[in-house]
Amino acid sequence: MGSEQDGRDTVVKILEKARIATVTTVDLQGNLVSRPLQLQEADSDGNLWFFTPDPSPKADEVRANPHVNVAISDSEGFLSISGTATLTKDQGKISSLWKTSVEGWFEQGREDPSVALLKVDSDTAEYWASDEPKLVSLFKIGKAAATGGTPDIGRNDVVDL
Repeated sequence: MGSEQDGRDTVVKILEKARIATVTTVDLQGNLVSRPLQLQEADSDGNLWFFTPDPSPKADEVRANPHVNVAISDSEGFLSISGTATLTKDQGKISSLWKTSVEGWFEQGREDPSVALLKVDSDTAEYWASDEPKLVSLFKIGKAAATGGTPDIGRNDVVDL
């Protein structure tokens, strides 16, 4: 098992390539609800930033229960991040993160009054990462399935952020 800093470095490496995350909130009836959102930024303070309309059911859910989970998968590995979400309409931050790809989600584009940011303050991250080529990992999974074993395809740890 590596050091805490090694774990943080692995989390950062996965986040650097991440494009889409699945954000899970708790709805007003207590059910878990997951949605794909485009990750706009993972900042140096461990915050994840997403655009979202406010008002919306997601915004209502975050106000009622700010505990969220963010799941990310890419070629570097998998992350499950536990954190606390808040909503902001800070115009400076919105402007700094705004991209053309976001415009389609808002009827009036950047000028839409519902434009808001969902900020997730990360508490912990669990990661699964492999330093091996994908083909080697697939071979190990196939071999384990054929022999009844459990594949060892990488590192797994929980990191405080």
